[in-house]
Amino acid sequence: MGDHALDFNHLCSFESFRSAWNFYGYDGNIEDVIKGDFARIKGITYLDHAGTTLYPESLIKGFLQDMCSNIYGNPHSNNPSSRLTHDTVERARYRVLQHFNTSPEEYTVIFTSGSTAALKLVAESFPWKAPAAKELGSQFCYLTDNHTSVVGIRAVASASGAVVLPVVPEEVEARAKKSSQTVDEGCEVPHLFSYPAQSNFSGRKYPLHYIKGIQSRQLYPSCKREGSWFVLLDAASFVSCSHLDLQEHPADFVPISFYKMFGFPTGLGALLVRNSAAEILRKAYFGGGTAAAYLAGDDYYVPRPAASGRFEDGTISFLDIIALHHCFETLQKLTGGMDRIQLHTFGLARYTYMLLSSLRHSNGRPVAQIYASTEYDDPDTQGAILNFNLLDSQGSFVGYSQVDKLASLFNIQVRTGCFCNTGACQLYLGISNQEVKSNLEAGHVCGDNVDLIEGRPTGSVRVSFGYMSTFSDCQNFLKFVVDCFVQGPVKVGKENIERLRSTIPFNTQQPLPHLPNGQPNCERREEEGDLSPATKVTSHGVPAVTPGKRIVGRPGTLANIFLYPIKSCAALEVSSWPLGPLGLLYDRLWMVVNMNGVCLSQKQEPRLCLIRPQIHLATKELSLQAPGMDPVFVPLEGSSEKDLTVQVCQSKVCGDRVQTLDCGERVATWLSEFLGKPCRLIRQSPNFTRDMKKSRGKVPGESSVSLSLVNEAQYLMINKASIKLLLEHINQRQGSDSHQHSDEQQLIDRFRANLVIWGKEPFEEDDWTNIIIGDTPFKVAGPCGRCQMIGVDQSTGARSQQPLQSLSACRNGKVTFGLYLIHQLPENEADAPTLSVGSPVVPQVSNCSSKAN
Repeated sequence: MGDHALDFNHLCSFESFRSAWNFYGYDGNIEDVIKGDFARIKGITYLDHAGTTLYPESLIKGFLQDMCSNIYGNPHSNNPSSRLTHDTVERARYRVLQHFNTSPEEYTVIFTSGSTAALKLVAESFPWKAPAAKELGSQFCYLTDNHTSVVGIRAVASASGAVVLPVVPEEVEARAKKSSQTVDEGCEVPHLFSYPAQSNFSGRKYPLHYIKGIQSRQLYPSCKREGSWFVLLDAASFVSCSHLDLQEHPADFVPISFYKMFGFPTGLGALLVRNSAAEILRKAYFGGGTAAAYLAGDDYYVPRPAASGRFEDGTISFLDIIALHHCFETLQKLTGGMDRIQLHTFGLARYTYMLLSSLRHSNGRPVAQIYASTEYDDPDTQGAILNFNLLDSQGSFVGYSQVDKLASLFNIQVRTGCFCNTGACQLYLGISNQEVKSNLEAGHVCGDNVDLIEGRPTGSVRVSFGYMSTFSDCQNFLKFVVDCFVQGPVKVGKENIERLRSTIPFNTQQPLPHLPNGQPNCERREEEGDLSPATKVTSHGVPAVTPGKRIVGRPGTLANIFLYPIKSCAALEVSSWPLGPLGLLYDRLWMVVNMNGVCLSQKQEPRLCLIRPQIHLATKELSLQAPGMDPVFVPLEGSSEKDLTVQVCQSKVCGDRVQTLDCGERVATWLSEFLGKPCRLIRQSPNFTRDMKKSRGKVPGESSVSLSLVNEAQYLMINKASIKLLLEHINQRQGSDSHQHSDEQQLIDRFRANLVIWGKEPFEEDDWTNIIIGDTPFKVAGPCGRCQMIGVDQSTGARSQQPLQSLSACRNGKVTFGLYLIHQLPENEADAPTLSVGSPVVPQVSNCSSKAN
């Protein structure tokens, strides 16, 4: 084929590609990713990632393991399987927001069936105002380069009296004002402006600064109309290969589809709503789960206060939502984050553009007409999409249907047509409004194979890249074009190639730094401590109490002190212990979570009680021991893996959102092996403050009480005298001939209290309002109703409902047992106080008695 063919073969080589683009793959051989997770696409060149990307095999396997390991009930119920579903779904909401660098304080995730359903929700809920005698009505403005589902909002808006205004992209900045417009406080008319973060037709990325520009009435058309301007950012195409930072670009409404990002699950999307904008949305219909209260026989309805609760009609697709955790985790594991994906996919699209735009027939005519607004010189302005039509050697268009059929013969999968974006199709192909109508009269409709009418194309060909795309995909496509559509020896426009090479946006020879997105790599290797497994555990010089050597104490004193470093794991009994700002120092600062980041308790996993944590204050380590396992060590503060970023994640405890840090891969592997399911250890972030609920312990004028990962309050106290009475009832119910008589200390262990006092009478603590232990005052925050845990034998993990049944019988149906206590450290106190076993207990009693023996 001559010298020109050699030029093309060289340009189409991997060496040539890497000389022009260094950001390829993800810190390793991308072929390993393909072999491990995408072996099914061997022999196929898949180039329709803008339609849907492909799901990795490990994602499906992880999700399958999750489904086979857990029972997920309807989240509208309150049984344990339903609570697990609810907590897992809430964890998924936080993970979505984390991915977009925002939080529940700023945004709400409303799950929908896809981005189209999210757009429809905005259309039907936006408070459109029709023009009045002295006031102009609402405007719905949208770029002409928008998806059909966005343009369709105009039908709802106009039916409500709003003015519909299509905007050509170039008008937004060309007709802008130099400064922000003042808001007329007397004009509260709401307007909506919608534009795509990335065109699904050409891959053009529109500036995200438009968001604040429209909201501040600086850009057109908001600068021409008073009122409140809201921005709907269609991010469905953008977020598949780019990172959207909602903290920096706070759009009011952001629709997304998850299959565009992960390939799975389909039929699930979301509307991310800025909380300040959620307040304006109005809804007429209400379905199951959205009502706080309503009457069937009267027109009375009160919606749930949270936006997600108001707009998620019926039962959500909870199993699909649960899959999202696996989606985010797998994507992060395979790629390292969206910033890396953006550079990898942009490099492939850029190189394909360079060669395709430079290909010539033997007579010098171009092979392709490319529809783009950029020269693929900046990943911030151009996505991984290439749209074009092919030309023959005479300059005539080749029908896109013919290209599609031939590509299929070569196992190359592309997309053709107008891609549900008529505005962009008209703009780039030069099709007038009248021609669209004439083409319809001639029998051409969207999605058919009528690709040419009177020699002019009715649509185009689109190739798009995803995070698992390889240079081979780019190479196969280009060779297909040359082999099937180039006449004579292929020529390459060398001047065009050199010009494009010179516009590389940054130094491609620099190594790509680690660019985390949402979930930074947190795997850490714990440093080996100098403690052997046999090292004696001490607590600031005082030996820890070991089972079998309990301190008995005497009436009117503190009998036992327990702390639970890891929530729901075994207790650590001590003879004395310092107090901290959150309760007993290091009490419930860690917890075990499942693969979805949801906290595990003994309700779901009773074997947690067999994991015995120990605190080594001298070496600043937490150790975990369990039957049949070697001990594992975790730093008390920070991470021993200084070279890696600590993973910050959101979790939930008793309805409260908490910020936590992951403790690394080593302890996660240890826990997963012992419990027989994937799980991790996380620690409450030292920078996070969790306030106690207002219903407990809040005194007007006092500052709020801070909590660790406890359920309700800083301390749980029980009375040894009450335990003795309950034990009598249990043994009486079991009968004199039973060999299952309970032990007093075993029953104490089941209640998992921090402080065990020896009172004078059973249940006298019901009347206490305050208590002084030693020299430390505590306030009673209320009774504890958390008695399900007493059904788990803390020494074996076996379940039994006998203690709970006996408690109910003993107290005439009342199942509360013990008191929640709180304590605030004085701000000027230099040394934290210490509690010691044997300290006197002095209660203060309320005037009214509620004792129930």
